[in-house]
Parts: sequence; C-alpha cells; structure tokens
Amino acid sequence: QVQLVESGGGSVQPGGSLRLSCAASGSIFSINRMGWYRQAPGKQRELVAAITSGGRINYADSVKGRFTISRDNAKNTVYLQMNSLKPEDTAVYYCNADLIPHGTYYSASSWGQGTQVTVSS
Repeated sequence: QVQLVESGGGSVQPGGSLRLSCAASGSIFSINRMGWYRQAPGKQRELVAAITSGGRINYADSVKGRFTISRDNAKNTVYLQMNSLKPEDTAVYYCNADLIPHGTYYSASSWGQGTQVTVSS
C-alpha cells in the first residue's frame, strides 16, 4: 500500500513563505513524476508544479518566479517552497505521485489527503 503524506501547510500573511513537504511510503518500485496540485473553493483542481525523475520541471504560470519545486529521490520526497504568497494562493494543496508499485508493471497515480494553505492579512 502506497501512502503520500503532506506537511507544512498553515496560515501566513501576504508576502510570506511556506515550505510544503510530501513523502511517499510503501512498496514502491519507482516514482516517475511527483507534483503539487491545489484546489480553491469553487474552483477546479489545478497543477501547481511537477518534477520528473529526470529533473524536468513544470510550473503553472501563476506561480513562476515565486514557487520552487524540488525532489529527493532517495527519500521519495517532494518539496514546494512558496515565497511571496498572495491571497489567491489560498487553497488545499495536494501531493501527487505517478509511480509503479512493487509487484506490478503498471503505473498508478497516488494522492495525498491535502494540506490547507491560507494567505490573508
């Protein structure tokens, strides 16, 4: 059984910073891609940032220059450093991993439960 656990969410004032972490655990053969999505009330879930096993990175236009995604493959952990936070960044942030569990040749998408990020004055 694969599990993703997020941490680091909280409340911060505009212009502040937070660092999110997501650790994948369980019987994992490989992780091809890890990323962060977010969902604000009344809005669709959207990709924030993602990183492949080879280090290729993709950011949403709205966070470029402010957020940085990184990955520790040895620890099966992905991070999201969020700087210059804005009220519109307020959302539940979800960790996602595209991985292959041990004992199968098929990939699967695994999701964390989400962590709340609130940016307000």
